[in-house]
Amino acid sequence: MGDPPCWLHLFDDFDMTTSLAPDLASFFTTHDARIHEELFDFLRIPSVSARSEHRADMTRAAEWLAGSMRAAGLTAEILPTGGHPVVLGEWRKAGPQAKTVLVYGHYDVQPAEPLELWDSPPFEPTMRDGRIVARGAVDDKGQLFLHVKAIEAHLAARGTLPVNIIVLAEGEEEVGSDNLAAFITRMKDRLACDYIVISDSAMFAPGIPSILSSLRGIAYFEINVQGPAGDLHSGSYGGAVVNPAMALCRILATMHDADGRVAIPGFYDAVREWEPAAREALRALPFDEEQLRRDVGAPALGGEAGRTVLERLWARPTCEVNGLLSGYTGEGSKTVLPAKAMAKVSCRLVPDQDPAEIERLMAAHVARVAPKGVTVSVTQLHGGRPWRAELHGPLFDAARRALAKAFGREPVITGEGGSIPVVGDLDRVLGAPILLLGFGLPGENAHAPNEWMSDENFVKGMHAIAALWEELGAA
Repeated sequence: MGDPPCWLHLFDDFDMTTSLAPDLASFFTTHDARIHEELFDFLRIPSVSARSEHRADMTRAAEWLAGSMRAAGLTAEILPTGGHPVVLGEWRKAGPQAKTVLVYGHYDVQPAEPLELWDSPPFEPTMRDGRIVARGAVDDKGQLFLHVKAIEAHLAARGTLPVNIIVLAEGEEEVGSDNLAAFITRMKDRLACDYIVISDSAMFAPGIPSILSSLRGIAYFEINVQGPAGDLHSGSYGGAVVNPAMALCRILATMHDADGRVAIPGFYDAVREWEPAAREALRALPFDEEQLRRDVGAPALGGEAGRTVLERLWARPTCEVNGLLSGYTGEGSKTVLPAKAMAKVSCRLVPDQDPAEIERLMAAHVARVAPKGVTVSVTQLHGGRPWRAELHGPLFDAARRALAKAFGREPVITGEGGSIPVVGDLDRVLGAPILLLGFGLPGENAHAPNEWMSDENFVKGMHAIAALWEELGAA
């Protein structure tokens, strides 16, 4: 049969047992209907944090969640922030010698529009083809709720937990978590913990449990090019006055070389390469590049030469134009030489790139390549640091064993091309190891109509988290 893929060697140091403890499994089987009814009640609350008309619904969702935590056996408080409140649940009876685990999730959801594209009302959850369909089903109410039920399973079946638990549920993740960093900093002594667990991401594929090992950071810029004082007649002035739109195009064209690498000097200086074994692990994953091309509807895939698609998505930095604005774009013709042009540009970053340093490099590069006859400015609008887990130690070993018990197979290690800002805040303030353990799936429409979560993953997710507490207690 040959040697197994190299990523399997990550799991050679622990025993594979593929079943949850009978008393915990019995709890989930006995209470399955009730658990689903409660989840559906949670999903019916339109806790849309972005809309002022849903402010009362946000309060109702926080109160519902606090009540659910109390029913599970935790204490729970609703604590104010500068915006929507935080729900803080706690169970601290395992004693000072036991480990303390902080679980993070969010109870707010995205707006449901466009409503006409939903096959069923977004806040009337339904089970369809093994899928729980509703706004918030996977992002993040379903994934947060399965943690509460895993806690309840231990307390109902055994009267205790092997670890102390803190559940931190915010109501502003979908609007940028603007108040969360200040809350964590203010409450850092109460939130002090040994481990942090977050379920707000996806598995690699159906049936393949996953540990998310990395997140890309971001440096987001607005580039403005100013030429003449106002728009000019292109016939009267074209050829004599530098066109800001053309100048911007020339600037943007210098940001990549012919092999798809970012051509900004110094851009890669701080990049920490993935280890050869980790790169081989990516190649071992059952990923179909052609299927991705078909899914996005592109004529061909592109990117940095010499790198696989998964490397480009997870392990390599990027520089992308997100928007362009200049001149006349209405119906018909208007022969104008525009006075200004603007581009939105985002750079996805990997360890150990620093958004502030990328801002310096971007500004220096744009100033160097900008043609004469225009004035150019670069403004950083947003920045976030990349993150990478250390895939060793008690937390990750426990997660591997717990996932194996729930799913009957070893987990794989994956990455994420986007950013989860709270990870950086928790890492910076609390300094505890972070485990990203998601139970979503690709294509679950988290921010789109017909959002869904696999019911099988919801159930197995509860099993996995219940097993995780057990494994951490024995570590």
